[in-house]
Amino acid sequence: MGSTKYIMSMGELTRKDNSLCFRRDGKNVYIPVENTKEIFCFNEVSINTKLLDFLSQNNIIIHFYNYYGGERGAYDPKDHYLSGKLLVKQVLKYENDRMSVARAIVKGIGLNIYEVLYHYYKHGKKEVKETTDWIKSDFIRLVEQSQDVKELMAYEGEAWRRFYADFKYFLPEDFVMNKRVKRPPDNPINALVSFGNTLLYTKTISAIYQTHLDQRISFLHEPSVGRFSLSLDMSEVFKPVIVFRTIFDLVNNHRIQVEKHFEKNVNYCILNEEGRKIFVKAFEERMESVFEHSRLKRKVTYRTALKLDCYKLIKNILEDKEFVPFSLKEGM
Repeated sequence: MGSTKYIMSMGELTRKDNSLCFRRDGKNVYIPVENTKEIFCFNEVSINTKLLDFLSQNNIIIHFYNYYGGERGAYDPKDHYLSGKLLVKQVLKYENDRMSVARAIVKGIGLNIYEVLYHYYKHGKKEVKETTDWIKSDFIRLVEQSQDVKELMAYEGEAWRRFYADFKYFLPEDFVMNKRVKRPPDNPINALVSFGNTLLYTKTISAIYQTHLDQRISFLHEPSVGRFSLSLDMSEVFKPVIVFRTIFDLVNNHRIQVEKHFEKNVNYCILNEEGRKIFVKAFEERMESVFEHSRLKRKVTYRTALKLDCYKLIKNILEDKEFVPFSLKEGM
């Protein structure tokens, strides 16, 4: 899976000479550092300060997840990417022109939801037309006329609600979304959405890490303690494109099945280890899939597109160039 390494089992991660070593059940698995950019730990993994120092030297981010698949934290060797000038400008953008960025993000979410639904409309699912018509008319108008972030968030929430309600037209009955439940998810579709959103959020952390942006200063989501709120902002427009298209492909092609790939309890439903492996593989394939970038006139991956959105935001902050997030239709 290229530059991302996933650890699904319990064990110990250490430095061994100039590589990483994961020890499990008395056996060693060696991980070369040359092409490794990030490590995702989905089980109990022991580490030490010697390892953290080695990760810092090699600019490798490590993410830790809880039992339910939610991110618990990350070790982010940030220092050499810091920029005082951009930090000051980013704060000023938040204070003086927050709405322009927030409005662009919410509009981008709606337009990408439209494109995902329109695919199903073209393939005979005419029932989604009510939502696509609403996005193209009312939603865009309301977003452009909005006066504050609270109002914007309400329109965003309505777009997601309508999107979820349309799942019943193109997903099997076992995966219909009755209500979005997050912590913890309570049924298979919520489990898939939560896991996919968490993966995308942490991928976005890694993308932002490679720029000079400050993860804590966001525009749509409120800056807050205990989370990288800019990563929430920057990942939003990619959710329909990466997370939901991955889910729809896995479910409709029966690669993820309710009977085989979930662990259920009275209060929660999560992917089991086999389900996570299947999802991660499909998610990585989606991230590495290529499309023709309309402005660059060359093929790029969705992983690159995520990073390009970060550079668009930097251009907006430093040069006041209009921020237009990734568009599935425009391919940029």
